[in-house]
Amino acid sequence: VSPAEFIPLAEQTGLILPLGQWVLEAACAQLVAWSRSSLTRQFFLSVNVSVRQFRQPDFVEQVLGVLDATGANPERLKLELTESLLMADVEDVIARMEHLRRHGVGFSLDDFGTGYSSLSYLQDLDVDILKIDKSFVDALEYNNVTPHIIEIAKALKLEMVAEGIETENQETWLRKHGVQYGQGWLYSKALPKTEFILWAEKRL
Repeated sequence: VSPAEFIPLAEQTGLILPLGQWVLEAACAQLVAWSRSSLTRQFFLSVNVSVRQFRQPDFVEQVLGVLDATGANPERLKLELTESLLMADVEDVIARMEHLRRHGVGFSLDDFGTGYSSLSYLQDLDVDILKIDKSFVDALEYNNVTPHIIEIAKALKLEMVAEGIETENQETWLRKHGVQYGQGWLYSKALPKTEFILWAEKRL
């Protein structure tokens, strides 16, 4: 079942909260498992955080509690936030991010340019990674938005991840314009953990 189908339903019913907690716990446990191998110990793991989850009063304590309980290295964990978080109480968002940053947790901004955008807030948020939405990657040949997004990321000294890369032409264009990382079916579809390790071994 596509996340595009079950995530909105989970948001509506409130199940996104226990689901988000489970994903965070599973991610941190995986980081610990990866830390035991020279092949995988340098891997990062990103976790999407819903607005509803992030707005929970004890969200920071939940994240730190999971890191403490699992023993995962917080510097290997990235929390992916969306622009919709900026719709209200930006100061609270920044304060929570700064608290977690002091413990080593990193952040990326997902779906940049598809929702509520403010360059002043982007500077204040102090994210590590800006993710270029698949809709912009799909339209590389006939839109002029993506180059501007890339220039913004460069100006703010952010790393970039392009989502939804499906063709070599897209990859070539993005590399030429300075995008460091990409994800998409050009490289692989989603894989179970064991198959992912076999995939990674062939490429490292």
